[in-house]
Amino acid sequence: MRTGCEGAWHTAPSVSLIRWLLRLTLLALCLLAAWGTPAPGPKVCLARLQGTIGPASASYLARAIGEAAGQNAQCLIIELDTPGGLLDSTKEIIQSFLRSPVPTVVYVAPQGAWAGSAGCFITLAADVAAMAPSTSIGAAHPVSLGGGGEKLDETMKQKLENFASSYIEAIAAKRHRNLEWARASVRDSAAITADKALELNVVDLIAENREDLLRKLDGREVGGRKLATAGATVTVIPMTTREQVFQVIAHPQVMLILMLIVMYGVIGEMTSPGAILPGVAGVISLLVLLYLASVLPMNVTGLALIGVAIALFIFDAFAPTHGVLTTGGIVAFFLGTLMLFDRTDPFLRLSLLWVLPATVVTALFFIFVAGAGIRAQRLPSVAGADTLLGRQVPALEAIDASGGRVFLEGEYWKAVSASPIQAGQLVLIVAREGLTLKVQPCPDSEEKTP
Repeated sequence: MRTGCEGAWHTAPSVSLIRWLLRLTLLALCLLAAWGTPAPGPKVCLARLQGTIGPASASYLARAIGEAAGQNAQCLIIELDTPGGLLDSTKEIIQSFLRSPVPTVVYVAPQGAWAGSAGCFITLAADVAAMAPSTSIGAAHPVSLGGGGEKLDETMKQKLENFASSYIEAIAAKRHRNLEWARASVRDSAAITADKALELNVVDLIAENREDLLRKLDGREVGGRKLATAGATVTVIPMTTREQVFQVIAHPQVMLILMLIVMYGVIGEMTSPGAILPGVAGVISLLVLLYLASVLPMNVTGLALIGVAIALFIFDAFAPTHGVLTTGGIVAFFLGTLMLFDRTDPFLRLSLLWVLPATVVTALFFIFVAGAGIRAQRLPSVAGADTLLGRQVPALEAIDASGGRVFLEGEYWKAVSASPIQAGQLVLIVAREGLTLKVQPCPDSEEKTP
């Protein structure tokens, strides 16, 4: 017969053995999992920047740099295709490049792309500058970088040109690129192709496509760090919805449409009070337009001509001039729209395909919609209580301050008058308070028997 101590003595080793076997099994499974899982390969992050450079672009690239650093990427490739943009946003992007913890690679692509104006600054500021065949870079004159739509005087032009020239020289010197050409791109608006850019040491390499770029970047030393990009996994960092919206609407055509909505909405609300929708649409469009005005430079003279055109359209509705003011308004609007943006810059140019329809639609709107609404508000009332005012009717009985009666449009009305009125005398209705009419004797009226 076994005692309780003997049972405990036999049970303890059994439990220890089971635990030891479980640990050994778990260790074996972990070793098998580690053996079967391939080591993570190199990673490269990719950002795509197309269109006008503005606040949305600067915000996007700053966020992309942060995400690339968080993913421990070998580098951040920015595929660039831009005609230019705002100088302040360009400076923000360059500052993001200079303090980036990961190497930045600007790749002007696809074929036919252009790193113009602000894009030239951004390309030169990258750790590695690359271009696809049949692309171009340059034309970085400061006028093309925004900063106001008015024509600058010679002193201000010289100051702006000197600043832009010294700024791009500092960038080129930082990245060991061609200072002479960088200066010429600002002062002489020089522009060159990809092959010429490689020959002049403006860019570091030419790559046929993204795969070719990764191969050529592999083994390149950037900032004391050797890149391992051959066969790397490419992770695209897309724009957020907010960034995409503001990037898309930063175009002169969109600004023109928004300006027309503002005009139509505000005038429509004034001529048709209570419609609500035109006013709401006009206010929202105005706020977006004010934001875009900080991104794309607008010409003050063009805005003034458009304002004069609106005034002429409205004046013609109040003072018929047989279309003279309307014709002047059409001419002023057409010229103002043409002058609204600097037509020397391709990305700011409004073609006649936009200007002519906008002028025709605006003229028709003011002639047939706004003008009709203004004229309708000036017509006398034809229905309601206001139609009683100014009417002349005979008094049914004597009328004084205490009361009396008149018969009007099949109804008996109570009437009061500060001056005594005899029965049958013509009275003039001057006001109405509820169901009581205020009257006064008509001048030179004769008493009539009821």
